[in-house]
Amino acid sequence: MNLRQPNANEATSTFNRSKNVVPLSGLCSRCMDGCRGGCEIWLSSFRGREVLYPIGYGEMTTGADKNYPLDYSHLSIQGYAVGAKGLPKGVEAGSDTAIFPAVNTETEYGWKQKVKMRLPIFTGALGSTEIARKNWEHFAVGAAISGVTLVCGENVCGIDPALEMSKGKIKNSPDMDRRIETYKRYQEGYGEILVQMNVEDTRFGVAEYVLNKHKLDTIELKWGQGAKNIGGEIKVNSLERAQELKKRGYVVLPDPTLPEVKAAFKEGAIREFERHSRVGFVTEEGFLREVERLRKVGFKRITLKTGAYSAVELAMALRYGAQAKIDLLTVDGPPGGTGMSPWPMMNEWGIPSFYLHCLTYRFCEELRKKKIRVPDIAVAGGFSTEDGVFKALALGSPHVKAVCMGRALMIPAMVGKNIAEWIANKDLPKTVSRYGQSIEEIFVCYEELKKKFGKEIEKIPAGALGLYSYSQKFKTGLQQLMAGSRNFNLTTIRRNDIMTLTEEAAKVTGIPYVMDAYAKEAKKILSK
Repeated sequence: MNLRQPNANEATSTFNRSKNVVPLSGLCSRCMDGCRGGCEIWLSSFRGREVLYPIGYGEMTTGADKNYPLDYSHLSIQGYAVGAKGLPKGVEAGSDTAIFPAVNTETEYGWKQKVKMRLPIFTGALGSTEIARKNWEHFAVGAAISGVTLVCGENVCGIDPALEMSKGKIKNSPDMDRRIETYKRYQEGYGEILVQMNVEDTRFGVAEYVLNKHKLDTIELKWGQGAKNIGGEIKVNSLERAQELKKRGYVVLPDPTLPEVKAAFKEGAIREFERHSRVGFVTEEGFLREVERLRKVGFKRITLKTGAYSAVELAMALRYGAQAKIDLLTVDGPPGGTGMSPWPMMNEWGIPSFYLHCLTYRFCEELRKKKIRVPDIAVAGGFSTEDGVFKALALGSPHVKAVCMGRALMIPAMVGKNIAEWIANKDLPKTVSRYGQSIEEIFVCYEELKKKFGKEIEKIPAGALGLYSYSQKFKTGLQQLMAGSRNFNLTTIRRNDIMTLTEEAAKVTGIPYVMDAYAKEAKKILSK
């Protein structure tokens, strides 16, 4: 099985000249002296480290395209002709009551003080990448009116051009203020805004700043993410900006203070710089101490996000998280999308999402059998549709409460934003204009939101309309899948509501193979 062809990909704007490619190396079967381009090795020969990263920073997101041996497509959802679990108390199950619009898609997370969401999904960490910054209003308002949690990712304060510091701590961060205030302006009691902290954020005092100025209830610690196993990264195309970020304590490459780098930038050979965050070093004592510190500072809830590290780190996150009584653990696997991660790393590191989530369930059950309560779990890593979310909830039941979705929740907001710009420029593509020529005609949810918000609808950005439209499609699709499996509340979804399509998937998941699922129950009926 050829899982991935290296050395050429649309993400890096590279390609093979030959129609025949060596599977292992990705090299053309006949590599010609004089080739004019352009595989990754060819491009690396004069652009060097630039080729590690997907092309188009600030204008795109990327997701690895490695074809893993198993993924969520190897599961299928069970359907039943009898029963109705999770109907409201006092409602008798029947054809007039057990209809799919009656399905409750709300979920909640938290150790003691719960956060409710209208849907079992929330955004990936939208942090210091340019695409997150410039589209923030669309993401934030869309998430708020959809009733889901929004994650403000790492390094937002640290890269704020208007950041004011005092004695090494944040005094004022206008961009962080904008991000929090935008979401809270439209929040309706569902979801929350989570601000992440990495090594630099902790040093800068991000937690104290967002608590004291914005009264946030929750803060998120970050061990890593599924897209890469190094710290957060962005690119900057200004020498002065690169020097400013280095002065703030970030790792900046190439080093913008070196004379030869300055000269290369002046000549145009170096056109951009990378800003990197540091990797953390996790210890049980250190983690528990930090959680306790944050609680004493005043946070009501502490959450943690971890990446696709080894089984050891997953066990650490679960066991330490249980001991610290954290409110949510997000387990993020590859190959989810991101604003900037090294392309080889996105494809070739970490436990793939499907396997990682299976391990998560297995470890949760080991702790449960020891009568140790585990934190509420969210999983992430390449999800985009309601069927995938249903499968994830079932696979990790009863521990998994929600699914974190990165690119799938960014796309609707960007589409909505672009539609508004196309209308303003009288440049609507036919793919959109067949539905109308105005915002009111194109967005199916417009009148619904206008009734709810009144004149305020004029202030809601078009990208938020896009995200809300997607969320309503997601809700209806999820309701249909749940009703078909006779689950009318998310809390009733169980592992026996899915089956595996291959025996290998059955071995990895512990979920019965399709030909074995409910075999005993079926045989009992046949034997009557």
